[in-house]
Amino acid sequence: PAGPFGLLGAAEGISYLVVVGLFGYNIYTSRRVDAGRDKRQWGGLLEAASGLATVMVFLGLVVFYFQVQDYGFIPEAVPIEGGR
Repeated sequence: PAGPFGLLGAAEGISYLVVVGLFGYNIYTSRRVDAGRDKRQWGGLLEAASGLATVMVFLGLVVFYFQVQDYGFIPEAVPIEGGR
């Protein structure tokens, strides 16, 4: 992992989990139906973070699609010597 004691790698991994968690919670709360109640009462900052997480998940899927189209597979994060 990157960084001293792997802290940068851990921060990156946790940030991915936060984005996926916000995306999942956004989907869950937007589909939930409570009779006579507002679906969600989030603050503006959490609503913005949830929207950005949704955009990032879909952009990630688009990038994966183009990686597979270009390389035929999802390449390594660190380029290998002699590779594309």
